[in-house]
Amino acid sequence: MKNNNPVQASLITTYRCNSKCRMCDIWQHPTDPDEEIKPEYYEKLPSGMRINITGGEPMIREDIQEIFKILYPKSRLMELSTNGFYTDKIIHLAEKYPRTLIRVSIEGLASVNDSLRGVPNGFDRALRTVLGLLKTKCRNIGFSIVISPDNISDLLPVYELCSKLGIELGNSVVHNSWYFHKRDNPISGNDKIWKTEKEFIQTLLKSKRKGLQNKFKDYARAYFNQSILRRLRGDPRGYRPPCGAGKDFFFVDPWGNVIPCNGSAEAWIIGNIKQDSFENIMQSEKSKKIRKKIKDCQRECCFVVTERHEIIRKPWKLIFWVAKNKIKLAFNHCLDI
Repeated sequence: MKNNNPVQASLITTYRCNSKCRMCDIWQHPTDPDEEIKPEYYEKLPSGMRINITGGEPMIREDIQEIFKILYPKSRLMELSTNGFYTDKIIHLAEKYPRTLIRVSIEGLASVNDSLRGVPNGFDRALRTVLGLLKTKCRNIGFSIVISPDNISDLLPVYELCSKLGIELGNSVVHNSWYFHKRDNPISGNDKIWKTEKEFIQTLLKSKRKGLQNKFKDYARAYFNQSILRRLRGDPRGYRPPCGAGKDFFFVDPWGNVIPCNGSAEAWIIGNIKQDSFENIMQSEKSKKIRKKIKDCQRECCFVVTERHEIIRKPWKLIFWVAKNKIKLAFNHCLDI
């Protein structure tokens, strides 16, 4: 697994969550803390991966410190996805493990966020956490937002807030799947939504962030968002790179089950790291059968991890797309999306 295209492991440490998000019903299906995988089983995972600690809300885990103690030295990049509610615990982790990438989930500014996430003063808590993180040695800090028809109006203001604070903005788009326990999220939109998403892409391509590295991150984010725009428009299949589930990335659920992706209608369980080695699980006959299902999957999920691995393998595609569209913007021509 130690290669130039590091595998991403998303570790769903718990399904317990103090948010009550409208686009995700995980909170209605919490795990029993006594059933959740013990940190020592994560020792069985290979080194050199990008590791995302997620949930539910991972900071609910009382042993989150032990999880980081085991995985931080093993990871090429450690990532924490959180709603930012547990400010003190998050800041303590950041101070102890400063190379961690931290994304605090919000769904818009205060009114929209608190309505969609079902947490009173949730935006305030998230902002306080980010402001506290900016005082630590942790440098890869940002918000993340799930684009939907319910919050599209706040997308650009949230980006402007991130730019002013000098932090990142990660984004995705609503999905329906076993992981979210949802089948009724709207996955396409109207002209107003497409227009706002296109404006977001243009804004990213015109990035005013300081430093070439920060600008290039915005360009890469614009490249990914063209897939979101096409999905919201309901474009025919074929605009996404091939799915790398089970090869480029995988998930481990709170019981230790290894699952290739979180976008399928049902969880395709390959094996369990409490019962077998990770290597045996990934090389098993069951793994091969599930990879065939992935190859035949028609869901056209729109997750950034797929785009990220495509960029690593074929960086010239991103460079050409950015250069072409920045030239178009310079001459006030329509973007090629």
